[in-house]
Amino acid sequence: MNELERKELISYRIKRANDTLNEIELLVENQLWNTAVNRLYYACYYAVIALLVKNKIEAQTHGGVRQMFGLHFIKTGLIDKELGKYYSDIFDKRQTGDYDDFVDYIKEDVIELITPAKQLLAEIEKLVE
Repeated sequence: MNELERKELISYRIKRANDTLNEIELLVENQLWNTAVNRLYYACYYAVIALLVKNKIEAQTHGGVRQMFGLHFIKTGLIDKELGKYYSDIFDKRQTGDYDDFVDYIKEDVIELITPAKQLLAEIEKLVE
C-alpha cells in the first residue's frame, strides 16, 4: 500500500467510525440496546484500525486488533489506560450481545458506554492527523 492509499484508508476508517457513532442516537431512541452496543464497538474498531494503518501495524482478526492496540498504544501510554480498558470491555460486550443467548442490554448499560467511545475516537483522531 502506498502512502496515498494509506491516507485514503485512514480517512475512510475515521469517517466510518464517526458515521457509525452517529447511528447510536437513532438506536437509543428506538431502544435497540444490543444493536447500540454492537455499533459502539464497531465505531471504536474502525478508529483503531485507522490508527493501526497509520502506524503500519497489521492485524488479521478482531482479537489481533485488540492485542496490537494494547501493545502499541495502551502499554506505551499514547492512549489512556482507561480507554484501553473500555475498548476491551466494549469488545467483550459486543461478543456477548451478538453471540450469547438471553443477553439483553438495558438503557443504562448503553448510555454509560457512549461518552468513552467519543473520547476514544477523539484521541485516535488526534493521533492519525
